[in-house]
Amino acid sequence: MSQISLESTAATSNQQRWTLASTSAGFALENMDVMLLSFALSSIITDLHLSAGQAGLISSITNVGMLVGGLIFGLIGDRYGRVKTFSYTIFIFAFATTAMAFANSINLIYLCRFLTGIGAGGEYGVGIALISERFASNQIGRKTSVAAIGGQIGAVFAAILAAIILPRLGWHALFLIGLIPVGLTYFVRRHVHETPAFIQAHQTKSTAHFTIAPLFNSPRIAYQTIALTVMSVVQIAGYFGLMNWLPAIMQKQLHVSVAGSSIWMLATIGGMIIGMMTFGQILDHFGPQIAFGLFLTGAALSVYIFTLATNISTMLLAGALIGFFSNGMFGGYGAVISRLYPTDVRSTANNVIVNIGRAIGGFSSLAIGVLMEHFSVSVVMMCLAGMYLVSLAVMLTIPALRHFKQGRAVAED
Repeated sequence: MSQISLESTAATSNQQRWTLASTSAGFALENMDVMLLSFALSSIITDLHLSAGQAGLISSITNVGMLVGGLIFGLIGDRYGRVKTFSYTIFIFAFATTAMAFANSINLIYLCRFLTGIGAGGEYGVGIALISERFASNQIGRKTSVAAIGGQIGAVFAAILAAIILPRLGWHALFLIGLIPVGLTYFVRRHVHETPAFIQAHQTKSTAHFTIAPLFNSPRIAYQTIALTVMSVVQIAGYFGLMNWLPAIMQKQLHVSVAGSSIWMLATIGGMIIGMMTFGQILDHFGPQIAFGLFLTGAALSVYIFTLATNISTMLLAGALIGFFSNGMFGGYGAVISRLYPTDVRSTANNVIVNIGRAIGGFSSLAIGVLMEHFSVSVVMMCLAGMYLVSLAVMLTIPALRHFKQGRAVAED
């Protein structure tokens, strides 16, 4: 091998490492921000004398911001570049999170959370596009899953920081942590470069798309986009519904203490991380139909198994299984979307599909709360299990997934 080839290979490997490290860190910081709000919410309610409706609207406004930011920055990322756009989204959610430290009214909190959502929603698709264009097609599932694991690590950090800061300094000080991502933008802009795939696509297109029309430009593509969006809604609805309600269900039904439900949360997050690593391997080796088929079926079964838990041991096992199957799939959506849509609409497709899922699926906590008022826990869990089976049925109807080629992207054939 020539010296030039060796240098080129080394440069490529270096860019791969920086891309994966920066996107994983970005997703970790984004999820940490979301979880900081969860931990601080009760203190905010008490401090500002908020009603339940006012408090609930905080998360809803964040989700709306994610949808708006996903659309705007997905289009910008496809037109002007992934790296610059990725760093701008980090700046936005970092400063908006920090601004929460100085918010002293509910209207200012709404504004801060909307801006935070814009940055966080824009970050996802651009980061996934960077990964998908930097690695070989038969590695994307594993690499996007590694980035998704970063999000779970961010949740753990949020729990630790909240436990340390909230009792001592209060919720305002907790959000000063939002300044941390600013340092990440420096490293991203200094070390991560635009991908050759984006540069080539940008040069060969006379005008880049600045619309979501390519996601619906034929009946087949339109159905594919809608079907993947339905799957994304189920993914997000399952995650928020289970994570927000299962600890409360355990405390009520199994008489588990708050400490016990915290242990369950750790077991569930551990299951998620192992599930993501496993899902990425299956996706890259056997394709999306087998990977999603196994995990969606497993998610439905594990949710049902949770209703059979009678003590702390079976509860922890059920929690780990739910985490493994229900959220192990998360990194796979970006991998599949990135291979089904061409380079010039890749970040837009990821952001639109996943952030619609966030905006709609985020209401699952409200829906489960309503169901809990009228039905038993077993009925509610059966509804959740049925939701995963609906996603499985939808997944099996997407034509492109039946012909998913290993080693190269369908979108670019």
